[in-house]
Amino acid sequence: MSQENENLEADQAEEVVEPQENEAEETVEVDPLEAAQVEAADWKDKFLRAHADFENSKRRLEKDKMNAVAYANESFAKDILAVIDSFENALASMQGSEESSEVLEKMQEGVNLTYEQLKKILEKNSIKEINCEGEFDPEVHQAIMQVESDAHEEGDVVQVMQKGYTIKERVLRPAMVSTCK
Repeated sequence: MSQENENLEADQAEEVVEPQENEAEETVEVDPLEAAQVEAADWKDKFLRAHADFENSKRRLEKDKMNAVAYANESFAKDILAVIDSFENALASMQGSEESSEVLEKMQEGVNLTYEQLKKILEKNSIKEINCEGEFDPEVHQAIMQVESDAHEEGDVVQVMQKGYTIKERVLRPAMVSTCK
C-alpha cells in the first residue's frame, strides 16, 4: 500500500491548478473626458487658492502701508513731547512766582499761547494725552512709586509725574504715575 500512496501523491502533485481562460481580465479603461475634467477641477482649485492668497497678501500690504504712513511721525512726536513738558514747567513756575510784574505777565501770556498752539498741532496729528484719573492701567501707565493715601483706593493713580501720550491707537509714551498701596 505504500506504493499506492506514493503514486496517489505523485498524481496529486502533478495536478497543478491552472487559471481558467474564461475569466475576464480586469482592466479599467479611463475615460479621457473624465480625466480631463478632474485635472481641470484640480487646476481651478489651485488657481482659486493662489488668487485668494494673492488678495490676502495685497490687503495685508495695504494695511502695513497705511500703518507706516500713519505712524511715520512717531519718532518726531516723541521728540516734541520734551518741548511740551518744558512749556508746562515754564507755565507752572510763572504761576507760582510771587512777582507780578507786567513783563512776567506778558511772558506768561506768550508762553501760554505757544503752549496752546503746540497742543493744537499735537491734536491735529492724532496725538492725545492719556487720561490718568482712576485705576492704574499697565497698558498706558508706568508706575514709578507707590504711596499711601486715604483719599484713594488701592491701585488708583495718586499723582502724575509725567504725562503720557498716544498717537492714534498706539502708546507714544506711557504716563509716569504714583499709585496707592
